[in-house]
Amino acid sequence: MKHPLHQFRFCPKCGSQHFVEHNQKSKHCQTCGFTYYFNPSAATVALITDAQGRLLVTRRGKEPARGTLDLPGGFCDMWETGEEGVAREVREETGLEVTRTQFLFSLPNTYLYSDFLVHTVDMFFRCQVDSTLGSHAMDDAAELMWIPLQDIRPEEFGLDSIRLGVKKFLANFTI
Repeated sequence: MKHPLHQFRFCPKCGSQHFVEHNQKSKHCQTCGFTYYFNPSAATVALITDAQGRLLVTRRGKEPARGTLDLPGGFCDMWETGEEGVAREVREETGLEVTRTQFLFSLPNTYLYSDFLVHTVDMFFRCQVDSTLGSHAMDDAAELMWIPLQDIRPEEFGLDSIRLGVKKFLANFTI
Protein backbone atom coordinates (compact mmCIF):
# COMPACT_ATOMS: atom_id res chain seq x y z
CA MET A 1 0.00 0.00 0.00
CA LYS A 2 1.28 3.45 -0.88
CA HIS A 3 2.00 6.04 1.79
CA PRO A 4 -0.99 8.46 2.05
CA LEU A 5 1.35 11.34 1.17
CA HIS A 6 3.08 9.63 -1.78
CA GLN A 7 1.90 12.39 -4.15
CA PHE A 8 3.50 15.09 -1.97
CA ARG A 9 7.05 15.42 -3.24
CA PHE A 10 8.01 18.83 -1.84
CA CYS A 11 7.97 20.21 1.69
CA PRO A 12 4.95 22.54 2.07
CA LYS A 13 6.99 24.84 4.35
CA CYS A 14 10.29 25.35 2.50
CA GLY A 15 9.77 23.62 -0.88
CA SER A 16 12.66 21.17 -0.46
CA GLN A 17 12.64 17.89 -2.38
CA HIS A 18 14.05 16.17 0.72
CA PHE A 19 10.55 15.41 1.99
CA VAL A 20 10.58 11.77 3.11
CA GLU A 21 8.32 9.29 4.86
CA HIS A 22 8.48 9.73 8.62
CA ASN A 23 5.86 7.21 9.76
CA GLN A 24 2.52 5.80 8.54
CA LYS A 25 0.80 9.18 8.52
CA SER A 26 3.51 11.79 8.13
CA LYS A 27 6.42 13.01 6.04
CA HIS A 28 9.45 14.88 7.32
CA CYS A 29 11.59 17.52 5.61
CA GLN A 30 15.28 16.77 5.99
CA THR A 31 16.09 20.36 5.05
CA CYS A 32 14.02 22.48 7.45
CA GLY A 33 12.88 19.84 9.96
CA PHE A 34 9.13 20.30 9.37
CA THR A 35 6.97 17.18 9.89
CA TYR A 36 3.61 17.15 8.13
CA TYR A 37 0.95 14.85 9.61
CA PHE A 38 -1.78 13.73 7.24
CA ASN A 39 -5.03 13.92 9.21
CA PRO A 40 -8.56 13.32 7.94
CA SER A 41 -10.73 16.16 6.66
CA ALA A 42 -14.01 16.91 8.40
CA ALA A 43 -17.13 16.18 6.37
CA THR A 44 -20.83 16.33 7.23
CA VAL A 45 -23.89 14.29 6.31
CA ALA A 46 -27.52 15.37 6.83
CA LEU A 47 -30.28 12.95 7.75
CA ILE A 48 -33.54 14.85 7.22
CA THR A 49 -36.90 13.16 7.69
CA ASP A 50 -40.38 14.59 7.26
CA ALA A 51 -43.65 14.03 9.12
CA GLN A 52 -44.59 11.23 6.68
CA GLY A 53 -41.55 9.15 7.66
CA ARG A 54 -39.56 9.86 4.52
CA LEU A 55 -35.84 10.55 4.22
CA LEU A 56 -34.47 13.31 1.99
CA VAL A 57 -32.15 11.61 -0.51
CA THR A 58 -30.16 13.12 -3.35
CA ARG A 59 -28.78 11.65 -6.55
CA ARG A 60 -25.10 12.43 -7.08
CA GLY A 61 -24.48 14.76 -9.98
CA LYS A 62 -20.70 14.42 -9.96
CA GLU A 63 -17.98 11.80 -9.53
CA PRO A 64 -17.22 9.88 -7.48
CA ALA A 65 -20.26 7.58 -7.72
CA ARG A 66 -22.16 9.87 -10.08
CA GLY A 67 -25.80 8.82 -10.51
CA THR A 68 -26.01 6.88 -7.24
CA LEU A 69 -28.02 7.85 -4.19
CA ASP A 70 -26.51 10.12 -1.56
CA LEU A 71 -27.43 12.34 1.36
CA PRO A 72 -26.88 16.10 1.51
CA GLY A 73 -23.49 17.03 2.94
CA GLY A 74 -19.89 17.73 2.18
CA PHE A 75 -16.61 19.08 3.49
CA CYS A 76 -16.49 21.61 6.32
CA ASP A 77 -14.93 24.95 5.48
CA MET A 78 -12.14 26.52 7.49
CA TRP A 79 -13.37 28.10 10.75
CA GLU A 80 -16.73 26.34 10.46
CA THR A 81 -18.28 24.00 13.03
CA GLY A 82 -19.79 20.69 11.96
CA GLU A 83 -23.25 22.13 12.64
CA GLU A 84 -22.55 25.19 10.49
CA GLY A 85 -21.04 23.02 7.77
CA VAL A 86 -23.98 20.64 7.53
CA ALA A 87 -26.45 23.57 7.46
CA ARG A 88 -24.46 25.28 4.67
CA GLU A 89 -24.18 22.07 2.63
CA VAL A 90 -27.93 21.40 2.94
CA ARG A 91 -28.65 24.99 1.79
CA GLU A 92 -26.19 24.71 -1.13
CA GLU A 93 -27.51 21.35 -2.34
CA THR A 94 -31.25 21.68 -1.63
CA GLY A 95 -32.13 25.30 -0.87
CA LEU A 96 -33.49 24.19 2.53
CA GLU A 97 -32.72 26.04 5.77
CA VAL A 98 -31.69 23.80 8.66
CA THR A 99 -33.26 25.02 11.92
CA ARG A 100 -31.83 22.39 14.28
CA THR A 101 -29.04 19.82 14.24
CA GLN A 102 -28.26 16.83 16.41
CA PHE A 103 -24.99 14.94 16.10
CA LEU A 104 -25.64 11.18 15.79
CA PHE A 105 -22.35 9.40 14.97
CA SER A 106 -19.27 9.53 12.77
CA LEU A 107 -17.60 7.13 10.34
CA PRO A 108 -14.17 7.15 8.69
CA ASN A 109 -14.18 7.31 4.92
CA THR A 110 -12.07 7.97 1.85
CA TYR A 111 -13.17 10.22 -1.00
CA LEU A 112 -11.43 10.30 -4.37
CA TYR A 113 -11.14 13.93 -5.47
CA SER A 114 -9.18 14.84 -8.61
CA ASP A 115 -7.29 11.53 -8.44
CA PHE A 116 -6.28 12.24 -4.83
CA LEU A 117 -7.59 10.01 -2.06
CA VAL A 118 -8.87 12.27 0.73
CA HIS A 119 -9.32 10.61 4.12
CA THR A 120 -12.36 11.99 5.95
CA VAL A 121 -14.28 11.70 9.18
CA ASP A 122 -17.92 11.89 8.13
CA MET A 123 -20.11 13.36 10.87
CA PHE A 124 -23.77 12.35 10.59
CA PHE A 125 -26.32 14.87 11.83
CA ARG A 126 -30.07 14.60 12.28
CA CYS A 127 -31.27 17.88 10.77
CA GLN A 128 -34.61 19.60 11.06
CA VAL A 129 -36.06 21.94 8.45
CA ASP A 130 -39.28 23.86 9.13
CA SER A 131 -40.36 24.04 5.50
CA THR A 132 -39.55 22.11 2.33
CA LEU A 133 -41.12 24.72 0.04
CA GLY A 134 -38.80 25.80 -2.74
CA SER A 135 -36.38 22.92 -2.31
CA HIS A 136 -34.62 21.80 -5.48
CA ALA A 137 -31.42 20.04 -6.49
CA MET A 138 -28.38 22.31 -6.72
CA ASP A 139 -24.58 22.12 -6.57
CA ASP A 140 -23.48 18.44 -6.32
CA ALA A 141 -27.06 17.11 -6.21
CA ALA A 142 -28.67 16.20 -9.53
CA GLU A 143 -32.04 15.24 -8.00
CA LEU A 144 -33.89 15.37 -4.66
CA MET A 145 -36.25 12.63 -3.50
CA TRP A 146 -38.26 11.96 -0.35
CA ILE A 147 -38.17 8.17 0.11
CA PRO A 148 -40.19 6.33 2.79
CA LEU A 149 -37.79 4.81 5.33
CA GLN A 150 -39.13 1.31 4.67
CA ASP A 151 -38.22 1.71 0.97
CA ILE A 152 -34.61 2.81 1.54
CA ARG A 153 -32.08 0.35 0.13
CA PRO A 154 -28.61 1.14 1.51
CA GLU A 155 -26.90 -0.73 -1.34
CA GLU A 156 -28.14 1.98 -3.75
CA PHE A 157 -25.95 4.60 -2.04
CA GLY A 158 -22.65 4.96 -3.89
CA LEU A 159 -20.27 6.08 -1.17
CA ASP A 160 -19.13 3.57 1.46
CA SER A 161 -19.62 5.70 4.57
CA ILE A 162 -23.03 6.92 3.39
CA ARG A 163 -24.15 3.34 2.76
CA LEU A 164 -22.94 2.29 6.24
CA GLY A 165 -24.42 5.40 7.84
CA VAL A 166 -27.82 4.79 6.25
CA LYS A 167 -27.78 1.20 7.56
CA LYS A 168 -26.88 2.43 11.04
CA PHE A 169 -29.56 5.13 10.95
CA LEU A 170 -32.26 2.70 9.82
CA ALA A 171 -31.27 0.17 12.52
CA ASN A 172 -30.91 2.57 15.45
CA PHE A 173 -32.96 5.72 14.99
CA THR A 174 -36.62 6.51 14.56
CA ILE A 175 -38.41 9.53 13.13
